[in-house]
Amino acid sequence: MAFDQTTRNRLQRFVNEARRTLEEEFTRQLQNDYGMDPNAGSVAELASLRHINDAQRETARILRDTLAHYTASGDMNATQGLDRIVREQAFTVLNRLAALRMAEARGLLVESVGNGFQAKGFQLYARLAGTGLGETGDAYRVYLFSVFDELAQDLPGLFDRYSPQGRLFPREAALLQVLTLINDADIAPLWSEDETIGWIYQYFNSKEERKAMRDASQAPRNSRELAVRNQFFTPRYVVEFLVDNTLGRLWFNATGGATGLRERCQYLLVKPDEAPPAATKLRDPRTLKLLDPACGSMHFGLYAFDLFAEIYREAWAWEQQHGPGSLDVSTQPQASLKPLSQTYEDEAAFLRDVPRLIIEHNIYGVDIDPRAAQIASLALWLRAQRAWHDAGVKAKDRPLIGRGHVVAAIAPPAERELRQQFAANLDQRDAELFEKTLQLLKGLPELGVLLQVERELPNLIRQVYVGKGTGLFAQQEQENWQQAEARLRGALTEFAQAAKSTYQGRLFAQDALQGLRLIDLCREVFDVVVMNPPFGALASNTKDQLAKAYPRSKNDLLAIMVERGLELLRAGGRIGAITSRTCFFLSSFQKWREQVVLGISKPEVMADLGLGVMDDAMVEAAAYVLEKQR
Repeated sequence: MAFDQTTRNRLQRFVNEARRTLEEEFTRQLQNDYGMDPNAGSVAELASLRHINDAQRETARILRDTLAHYTASGDMNATQGLDRIVREQAFTVLNRLAALRMAEARGLLVESVGNGFQAKGFQLYARLAGTGLGETGDAYRVYLFSVFDELAQDLPGLFDRYSPQGRLFPREAALLQVLTLINDADIAPLWSEDETIGWIYQYFNSKEERKAMRDASQAPRNSRELAVRNQFFTPRYVVEFLVDNTLGRLWFNATGGATGLRERCQYLLVKPDEAPPAATKLRDPRTLKLLDPACGSMHFGLYAFDLFAEIYREAWAWEQQHGPGSLDVSTQPQASLKPLSQTYEDEAAFLRDVPRLIIEHNIYGVDIDPRAAQIASLALWLRAQRAWHDAGVKAKDRPLIGRGHVVAAIAPPAERELRQQFAANLDQRDAELFEKTLQLLKGLPELGVLLQVERELPNLIRQVYVGKGTGLFAQQEQENWQQAEARLRGALTEFAQAAKSTYQGRLFAQDALQGLRLIDLCREVFDVVVMNPPFGALASNTKDQLAKAYPRSKNDLLAIMVERGLELLRAGGRIGAITSRTCFFLSSFQKWREQVVLGISKPEVMADLGLGVMDDAMVEAAAYVLEKQR
């Protein structure tokens, strides 16, 4: 069904009402049960909470550790930290229930949220459990928790009930209100649509919030404002136009035009007389990498998933025709990839594994909003499950999907005592590298992939492991980093799991691990970058840093994002972007046009789209593709 304005208005009303219900509920819980008042920013001593049971006392302790972690850097006070806790708990619960509803609509899950307490799955569960779980509301909560725990094996970022974003759950009255909203007949058809979760993400922050932020400051003042002010959902036709002419074009050229994508990609621009040279060797599809550096709900990745599935099928047929070793893996020298026909016993086994391969090898995403990373991972997981469902693959026969490559660009941990405590257990050089790496990642929440960590890393490694001023071959630097990173990952994982570690210590370790993941991503070389990047004024606290790093593009975030996207591409790779069209004629962008667009790349296609493309964004848009010069 089309997401026309009427449909989007219905979904927006649902999201607004559900958010209000959940935030009011969690504010009351913090005030009445846990001695934490978001309105006043006050936190009572834990010992004074004599009215709660042991489980609630543990939650109260964890909430205090979470607040301490959020405020450790000094960038937010207690009131803002408690505000963040309420907002994140509400968003996580809403996403969990929406995810279950979407899984039901795809036949991936027995009815659990649809029809609320009358859901078929819960009714069966209640009959088996008997009266041991208490009243209906209590039993239903236990049932949902069991579903969450099952799904947490694949999607811990969303369904882990012990994560800082998922500690609270609405009481029965509030839960019933949300269930009534989610089962409204007006939005029932939307749960089977891939786009729905993206619109929920966009509508969680209201137009009024965005307006208030812009009225308060012309430039974003922090990472949350930067994310919220640039949350504009990309229409499906724009997504297809950009992915067709980047990933679709790359495969079209590689196959000499002998690909089913020519018909499948309705926006792929092929000249009537165009005849690419016949293919001599195809890339192994496991080596193809697509990045969305401002991924939001992963709308680009969802469509790219469909194209990758076709690419894998054609690669299998190519190898069957030309023999093992006929697929090129030279772009990924570190990977020991065996030929497809030697990896799988037959085509059926190969096709069954393709959804997993796409998520683990092909699609990368970064967002400065952790909530976006949460639902981007969910969106890809749902897409893989739907592919298996449509192919008739039973749940027990589906491959387990690894973590994938969606990364939240979050602040490195700021707790000095915990950093010292962790470093005390490391080799002296590893401890030094860890501290320098955290300093390097300091601007991550505002910068994301714009932080050129891959440029600074070799210098850090030289200083720590060889000595300042000593040269190293790139290969040796890479090996030093890989070995050191493996040790740091192991130590951080152990630190998070150790009995002596507090909950705040676990959050410290998780944030540090996320920073290492972002470093790994920035060291990749991509074939395709597609994006709807933030645009406009630079955040005030990163303006000088960005101007120094990107002197050709410093006047606008969109220009910087395009230049950075080209940096991350291999020669001959393509970037597709939807941005304001003003960058192509305003004099302030002249250096960017001359030295970036026409200097290190060449334009391939452009669509001048005008106003009204990205929901309520008051911007005249253009969608275009640039090829990085060889």
